[in-house]
Amino acid sequence: MVSSQVIYAAVPISVIVAIGLLRKWKSRSWAKCLSNTCLRGKTFIITGANSGIGLETAKALVRRKARVIFACRDIAKAKQAIADIRREQPSGGELIPMQLDLSSLASIENFVEVVKAGFYKIDVLINNAGVVIPLSQDEKTKEGFEVHLGINHLGHFHLTNLLLDLLKRASPSRIVVVSSTLHEKGKIDFEDLNLRSEIENAKKRKSDARHNPGYSNSKLMNAYFVRALADRLRGTGIDVNACCPGFCYTNLFRHSIRWYHYVLMAPIFLLFMRSAKQGSETVVYCATDYSIEGNSGKFYRDCAEYESKYPFDKEVEVKLWNVSEEMIKARKPL
Repeated sequence: MVSSQVIYAAVPISVIVAIGLLRKWKSRSWAKCLSNTCLRGKTFIITGANSGIGLETAKALVRRKARVIFACRDIAKAKQAIADIRREQPSGGELIPMQLDLSSLASIENFVEVVKAGFYKIDVLINNAGVVIPLSQDEKTKEGFEVHLGINHLGHFHLTNLLLDLLKRASPSRIVVVSSTLHEKGKIDFEDLNLRSEIENAKKRKSDARHNPGYSNSKLMNAYFVRALADRLRGTGIDVNACCPGFCYTNLFRHSIRWYHYVLMAPIFLLFMRSAKQGSETVVYCATDYSIEGNSGKFYRDCAEYESKYPFDKEVEVKLWNVSEEMIKARKPL
């Protein structure tokens, strides 16, 4: 006769096995970039390449013999990431660490000067870096912009525009903006782009909801930026696309997801949370797959075009571009 202890022990094991099988089944719907074309001679810039999806994207490009510029805020971490990759891939492409702080317009401009001094052309720019910080912390960039607006949108907006000459020289070339389907929850309030009212409300609550409007809004700005830039670059040979890597286990949400959330939500995380490598597949696809060359202004998820549910407005698109230029020129929040 089977003892009750054995039965009790078997129950959690069977649950774990079931969850594992369900995850394996679920992960089959997460597409992989099948293109393995040699990228020797091509130069890629990846912002935030020292960790998470940026790091996994860099690894994939290095395996394909590309030259990869690690544009990172912490140069020591960039060098360490490069050393780790080189141990794994001693014969891969060239890896170059460069300092870039997207929270500082001056740092962005200094970075571009260094790039232009060392490189005649850039084949692909991957705008990957981003932050998610609770609004109650009221973090700002060096110029005083709300941190999600300043880093996730304005930083990459300024960087991209400053590098367009080098991208045009490499035509056909690409710009890939890592956004999120959370852009569908965002909104553009031109009266309060710096979210002063949201931040004050968050401070009064003394707690932060899982949904961060600053992040969602910045991802919506990314999507608008891609659409606007694609229109402006028609005929230049530069493709501009956005992509969503999916819900991934990275340090992006370290400020808002605590250890006990992982315990409480473990079954859901195990089923739906991708690894950084799995999340990087669509980024690599948008950056390298020749089947989408000539496509521009699109949004991709799981290595396929994604039809956003957000009702984009052309007037908002144009106004956001103009206001972004004005804020960067003025060097202060409007």
